[in-house]
Amino acid sequence: MSTIRRKFGDDYRVVNTNRGMSFSAPAKRKRQRFVEKNGRCNVQHGNLGGENSRYLSDLFTTLVDLKWRWNMLIFLLTYTVAWLIMASMWWIIAYIRGDLGNGHDESYTPCVANVYNFPSAFLFFIETEATIGYGYRYITEKCPEGIILFLFQSLLGSIVDAFLIGCMFIKMSQPKKRAETLMFSQDSVISQRDGKLCLMFRIGNLRNSHMVSAQIRCKLIKSRQTPEGEFLPLDQRELDVGFGTGADQLFLVSPLTICHEINSNSPFFDLSQRSLMNEQFEIVVILEGIVETTGMTCQARTSYTEDEVLWGHRFLPVMSLEDGFFRVDYSQFHNTFEVPTPPYSVKEQDEKSSLPSPGPLLSPAMIDGRRRRERIFSLDGVPHADEPGSKLPSKLQRMSSKNGKEVLKPAVTLPTEKASSTGDLPLRVQRLGSLLGQEEPENLLQLKALKMGSEAHTQSAGELEYHRLLLMTASVAGPNLNSLPMSSGRPEDNLPPKLRRMNADH
Repeated sequence: MSTIRRKFGDDYRVVNTNRGMSFSAPAKRKRQRFVEKNGRCNVQHGNLGGENSRYLSDLFTTLVDLKWRWNMLIFLLTYTVAWLIMASMWWIIAYIRGDLGNGHDESYTPCVANVYNFPSAFLFFIETEATIGYGYRYITEKCPEGIILFLFQSLLGSIVDAFLIGCMFIKMSQPKKRAETLMFSQDSVISQRDGKLCLMFRIGNLRNSHMVSAQIRCKLIKSRQTPEGEFLPLDQRELDVGFGTGADQLFLVSPLTICHEINSNSPFFDLSQRSLMNEQFEIVVILEGIVETTGMTCQARTSYTEDEVLWGHRFLPVMSLEDGFFRVDYSQFHNTFEVPTPPYSVKEQDEKSSLPSPGPLLSPAMIDGRRRRERIFSLDGVPHADEPGSKLPSKLQRMSSKNGKEVLKPAVTLPTEKASSTGDLPLRVQRLGSLLGQEEPENLLQLKALKMGSEAHTQSAGELEYHRLLLMTASVAGPNLNSLPMSSGRPEDNLPPKLRRMNADH
C-alpha cells in the first residue's frame, strides 16, 4: 500500500469493486440484463409452432447443446434400450427354432450354442457387441437368420457408438470451460488517457497456456427510436476498441486494459457524468481466440450495465517485477481508484474549446490611457467646429473681415464629416495652411479639432503638422507659390506690419 501511495500520491482512494464485499455505491434496482456476467445470453425462444422439427433435423447439435444431465440420461437409455432390443431378438430366434428346450441335447445343433433363456441371450449379445468372445456361446452354420441378425447388430452398434461417443466427446472438449479461466473486471471505468476521455475495462488470462489470435469486440445494447418513429428495442452498435489501429488484436499473457476512445464517432459522445445516472444501456464484451492446447475456438463474454460504469476512476496496477519474472497480483484485479476527470461530455468540451478565448483583462487606468491615445491619433469620432475661424483671436477676425480677405480657408471635408478647424494649431501652421488653400484646395490638410487634456500633446501634434505642411509646400507647383518672397526665410515676414505686431503680442 505504501508503494502505491508513493506512485499515485496520498490523495487517492482505492475502491474495491468486488461484488462479494461491501461497496459504498448507492443501491440501484436490479435491471434485466441482455447478457449475464458469466456470458450466458438471457434470451428464451417461445411459440415456435411447427418449427420444433428443425431441432430434429440437426440432432447432433441439439444433443451437444443439451445440459449434461440430459446427455447422460440419453446416453444410458440409448445403450440400455438397444441392448435389450437386440437381446430380445436373439431370444426370439432361439424360441422360434426351439433351441430353448433342446439346448442340453448334444445331438441337436442350435442357432446359438448354449442359449437356454433370455439372460443367456442377453449375455451373448453383450459378448458380441463388446467383442469379448468368451468362447462358450457362438453362432452355428445351421442358422442363416442368426447370421443376418449378427450383421445388423454390428452395423447398428457402430452407428450408436459413433453418435453417442462422438456427442459425449464434443461435449467434454467444448472450450466453454476454457472461458472460465478468462477474467473480466467487475466494472468498467471512464477517465482520461493521453488527454482523451476513454471507456476502459480489464481482461486477464489465468492459465499459462496462451490464447492464439485473441481478438476483442464490444457492442452497445440500447433501445432507440428512429427519426421516422420506428422503435428499435435492444439496438446493437459497435464500439471501436482499436479496429483501425490493430489494438483489438491482443497478446494476452498478462492482464490488459481495453480502451474505447470517446470521440465524435462514439455513441458516448454526449455522455456526461450527470447524464450517466439517467441512461439505460448495456455494453457486451466478446473475447475470441484459439485455445493453444486444443486448437479450438473459444469465446468468452460479459456485460456492463450503466450502474457498472464508474466515472472518474482508474484501475489499480497489478504487475510487479520480481527476481527474474513478472508477478501478477489478481487480488487487485477488480480494484479502482479515483482520479480527477472532467464531468462534462466530449461534446461539451469540444463546444467550449471552439469558443473564442476572452482577451486579457485591462485595468481602468490602462483603458483610459488607451482611449486618450485613440483620441489623439485618430481622425474619426472627434467633435468638429462649425466655424473654421471661430478659435482665432477676435481682433484678428475683425481685421480679416474688414480687409475682405480670408486668413484661413476651411479645409475640404468629406460629405459625411463636418468642416474642421485649425484654430487649435500654432499660428504659423495656420498661415501655411492659408497659403496652400489659395491655389489647390484638394491638397489642403483636413484637420479636426482635437480635444486633448495635455498641452505637450498639442504642441507635439502641431509640430508634426508644421513639418508636413513644409513638405507639401515644397512639392506643390503653382505660380503664386513660386512668386512668394522668401528673402527673410520666414512666412511671417509677408504679413502686414500690423499683423506681425499682433502676432508678436499674441
